[in-house]
Order: sequence, then structure tokens, then C-alpha cells
Amino acid sequence: MSKYSLIATAAMGLESIVANEVKNLGYDCTVENGKITYQGDETAIARSNLWLRTADRVKIKVGEFKAYSFDELFEKTNALNWQDFLPVDAEFPVQGKSVKSKLFSVSDCQAIVKKAIAEKLKSHYKRNSWLEETGPLFKIEVSLLKDTATITIDASGAGLHRRGYRTGQGEAPIKETLAAAMIQLTSWTPDRPFVDPYCGSGTLPIEAALIGQNIAPGFNREFISEQWPWIAQKVWDEARIESEDLAEYDRELDIMGTDIDHRMINISKENAFEAGLGEIIQFKQMQVKDFTSEKKYGVIAGNPPYGERIGDKPEVEKMYREMGEAFKKLDTWSIYMLTSNENFEACYGKPATKKRKLFNGFIRTDYYQYWGPRPPRKKEQEHGQAVE
Repeated sequence: MSKYSLIATAAMGLESIVANEVKNLGYDCTVENGKITYQGDETAIARSNLWLRTADRVKIKVGEFKAYSFDELFEKTNALNWQDFLPVDAEFPVQGKSVKSKLFSVSDCQAIVKKAIAEKLKSHYKRNSWLEETGPLFKIEVSLLKDTATITIDASGAGLHRRGYRTGQGEAPIKETLAAAMIQLTSWTPDRPFVDPYCGSGTLPIEAALIGQNIAPGFNREFISEQWPWIAQKVWDEARIESEDLAEYDRELDIMGTDIDHRMINISKENAFEAGLGEIIQFKQMQVKDFTSEKKYGVIAGNPPYGERIGDKPEVEKMYREMGEAFKKLDTWSIYMLTSNENFEACYGKPATKKRKLFNGFIRTDYYQYWGPRPPRKKEQEHGQAVE
């Protein structure tokens, strides 16, 4: 198998979480703004797509170089080994972006990269006429940042947040990748209760269940690179078999999602069943102020309304106050809330243990973390029972 330079792209603020996932797959990596770079073979491409919960997509870096003129962009793109990636009939649209670079016309950069690749393929495959582009799809991107051109091929296709289980959604659904990151930033472990009191279409509870049973997030979908002739079907088959072998379908979980809107509860249930988790997650219509639990050491994580629209803010802040009152009784629980509302702590009635800046789409938010006590270890529990 060949070695490739791979990039897992990440939303701002999630780079360290994506890097940990890459390392957990067994690959050394380097972290930059918005991307994690590592080396891997065809199996790494398949496993990365199947397993990365918080990355936006997986890309293959074909080349990186300085480009101060269109001639330079053409020649250096043409010099890359495109024949190693693209068959003679490849369909290869080119997208682009340019930031703080002399070559600021994105449409011109796209056209030049497209022409440079076409000329290289025609030369290699000994074609005099145009290329038909009737074969497998290779989405190419030329990204210029401070006059450095990075040329990549998208190995995911649809973004990795598209898990394949979302049959319906509400007005402002949270991305599955951000939901997975929110869970990984909590103290939750699969032996503890997990509750999302603003579950919407069920994304956080479903992602928690996938994590809890160690189910690969990409198990239920296809990827663009599955159609590429140089990645054997056997590679994908083995990667999917590995994900099946590692899944812990029998692990019991205590996960619940609640929402004030009964329509969202119905959508949540449908999405959970689509993910194969319908029997595992409880969904219940409920206002946050009515939440109580006799259980200990649970974790609550949520993405409540922010009050961004005019007129919504007083109502939302009233709800935050009610939440604070309801959660006061949960003295062993840990609470995590994502919102852009800067008055959250004042309304909730307590300063957070820690805040972390995250972006929900283009909205800058804070992830307010209220840490509860560490659950006693089993030996401590056994010792306590013996004393009693």
C-alpha cells in the first residue's frame, strides 16, 4: 500500500479533539488551525472516514507550494503526480479559496488548476483530445493562504457530520460532529446517566449512544472514495468488519433526551431508530424546570435556545433561571451547556467551573461547564457498603 498525506479538517476550537481521535486510530499527527495532518495508507483513509466523530471531512494532500503568479500555479500543479490518483475517465471538478494571497481571483485559480491537471492526465494517458470525465468523482480543492497553495482531494464526499440517521430535524439542529465533541468534553462515561434536556431532533443522545457502544459514526453511510479504483473493495470491507468487531452492542446505557415540543420527541425517536438505537435511548416530552432524578453522578449536556432573535431573550433567560433552580438539587451531577447568551451564568445563578469557546456554525458560543464530584470507584463503593 502507498503512503498519503492526509488532512482531517476541523471546526475552530475542535482541533485538539480531532487530533486525539486521529491518535486513537494509531496515527501520529500535527495540529494546525482548522486541520490535523498525518500519514496513512488506503486503510487509513477508510478507517478515518468511518471513525472520526468530530472531524468535518478527510482529505488527501496532493501538493503544497508557493505560488505568486498564475504561471507558477499552473507549472507546479502540472508537476504533481496526478496519474497516481486520477484514472483517465475521472470526473474532477475544482473548487478554490484564497486568503491574503497575490492570486486572489478564485475562479481564475480554479480554471488554471483544472487545466494543469487535464494537461498532465492527457500527457500521461496519451490523449490528444479532451478528457470525457465519465468515471469516478474526485473533488479537488486549491486553497491559497498567504501565497501558499495547498491542493487536496476530498476523500469523504458529504461532510462527516452526515451520519445517515437524521430523517427529520428542527429549526436549528446542531451538527453531529459538534454534538460528539460536546460529549467528549464532558466527564461522561458509559456507566453513568446522560441527559439532554433540549434534545431537539435527538442528536446529542444519539451521539452519546454511538460513543457509549463504541459504534463507528460512519457505519451507516457511504463515502466518495469508495468509488476510487485504487482503493480495493477489500480495504473497505475489512475496515467495516473491524468497526463491527469493536462495537459493544450489548453494553447497557442510561441515556435520555427531553424536549418541550412533542413533535421534536417524535422526530428524535425516528432518528434513534434509524441509527439502530431506538431501544436504547429514552425520549420524553418535558420542560427543563420539571426535571428531577434520584440517580447519582449523572451528566447533563445541552444546546438550549440562545435568544438570538429580538423578543426571545427575556423568555430564554427566564428558562435559564428555571434550569438553575431545577439543577440545584442534582448535587452529584455535572452540567454542560452551550449558548451564545452572555448572561447565562448570571441567569443560571452560578459561575461555571470552566468555559470553552466553541463555534456552532458561524455563531460564537461558550460551553459552560459545571463539574460535579468524581463518582466513587467500585472498590470505594464496596468498602462503603461493608462499613454500612
